[in-house]
Amino acid sequence: MSESSSAPVHRPRRREEPLQRLLFGGVYGSVLASALAAALDHEGRPADPGYDALWVTLAAIASAAAHGYAHSIAHRTEEDTQVTASAVRSMLTEWPLVVAVLPTVAALLGSYALWWSEESAVEVALGVNMVALFGWGVWAARVAQRGWPASLRVGGVDVLIGLFIVIANVVSK
Repeated sequence: MSESSSAPVHRPRRREEPLQRLLFGGVYGSVLASALAAALDHEGRPADPGYDALWVTLAAIASAAAHGYAHSIAHRTEEDTQVTASAVRSMLTEWPLVVAVLPTVAALLGSYALWWSEESAVEVALGVNMVALFGWGVWAARVAQRGWPASLRVGGVDVLIGLFIVIANVVSK
């Protein structure tokens, strides 16, 4: 018998920690929502915030599904018999990423309801997402048992990601 067949099979863990999934999805979704909102451009056509809200939602769902599927593929072993069920479960664990884009979608839907312009909705979404990034960073650092000063620094670094997107949005338009 070969050495590899007698050794126990070590199966990699699939991001089993719900809090880690929540924090990852929150940061990733907030950055994704900011980038998608900043990329909205109608090139001389009238704004369509309802379509844009749908586009942001579908892009987030596609990103979550792709990330979950990639995780499923990365952790697949030859003993897997329920590949489809495993992949679907892995994709469903990415729900925090989709939830994190909802403030952006809500701002765009507010524009669709004529509460404000789409440009204002994007500005609000970018601001809300920067605050969310700060909160996600502080929370993640606190979960990692960092002190308050270190946690605030981590939150500040996360805000820089959002600020980079805001600056890129201003420069590109």
